[in-house]
Amino acid sequence: MNARTVNIGIVGAGLMGREIAMAIQRWPALIDHPVRAQVTAVCDINPAAMEWFDQIPTVITKVTNYSELLADPAIDVVYIAVRHDLHEQMYIDAIAAGKDLLAEKPFGIDRAAAENIVEATRAHPDSFVRCSSEMPFFPGAQQAINAIRSGSLGRIIEVRSSFLHSSDLDLQKGINWKRQTAYCGKAGVMNDLGLHALHVPLRLGWNPQSVFSTLQNLVPTRPGPDGAPEACDTFENAVLTTNVLLEDGEQFPLTIETKRISPGDKNTWELRAVGLDGGVFFSTKNPKRVSTFAVVDLPGSGREQVWQHSDVGSQSVWPTVTGGIFESGFSDSILQMWAAFLAERAGLLGDRFGCVTPEEALKTHRIYEAALASHETHSAVLVAE
Repeated sequence: MNARTVNIGIVGAGLMGREIAMAIQRWPALIDHPVRAQVTAVCDINPAAMEWFDQIPTVITKVTNYSELLADPAIDVVYIAVRHDLHEQMYIDAIAAGKDLLAEKPFGIDRAAAENIVEATRAHPDSFVRCSSEMPFFPGAQQAINAIRSGSLGRIIEVRSSFLHSSDLDLQKGINWKRQTAYCGKAGVMNDLGLHALHVPLRLGWNPQSVFSTLQNLVPTRPGPDGAPEACDTFENAVLTTNVLLEDGEQFPLTIETKRISPGDKNTWELRAVGLDGGVFFSTKNPKRVSTFAVVDLPGSGREQVWQHSDVGSQSVWPTVTGGIFESGFSDSILQMWAAFLAERAGLLGDRFGCVTPEEALKTHRIYEAALASHETHSAVLVAE
């Protein structure tokens, strides 16, 4: 295939910026992808943070002002990973500059910001925009999604989608911007992790109609730069019990869990769906395993309810040269997300699973807004249209 080269600029040289750069270094692993991707530029307000990118030979531009990167005609796509309070202006600037954008969650600090970003995409339809959510690109997650889409579960009884980790379990961990409303937003952990848990439900057409939330600020103060305690005014954990009404009139409970303090979890994405005819469960805690539920004939025992387990290999949305029997990991899911993003940008994704759309990202903010209202009123709240 005569693939066209796509030059990528990264804004934000932190953890995810480095992860993206390393994943794209493995681009030749993709088989017959319509584009050839390379990171050519990086921007960060801290020059020292960009030194890491010196080891990537394709990176030829380093700037401290993102406007310089947006003005560079050689850059086709930008990936922006900055604090939530910076999303709105930087995303709108990127879109107005004619750049295609893979934006980080939550796509603005609140609903108003997300609405303004979506409006910018409508004003500039030539700018291809999606939001980052890599966990559903694990092969096991894709197998679970395909099982649900097949209709094999029958009438849905209930679904739980979760993103769980324990990064804030250390009570002596210093305060950071994710624990401050001014930078993270009032939605707190929902802004931080919620889109990961909502990506698949929204893509499957499961739009919550109402929300009853349990929001927890478990550690109200943390050490500041000088060691003195400072107020943490965001929620670390959120459990949303939502009601999904389907077009045929059927409904079921969808539970969305996002937790920064989930003892025993490092960085765990889970999806569990159960219906009258079957069920499926996948967790990145055991990334090779997909569990399926069925009522089967057991020799000598008759009909029994059984959770069965099978291993998955390395193949996900886009085929790779990696042996199908081998394992897949976090970096592979990032590569698959970018493969889906750039294939859809080229109009060649087909019916493969794709990245979060701006409209889906806006829906998550409407859900968070309802969850905050539920927390205040101790009642179920309708999700705004």
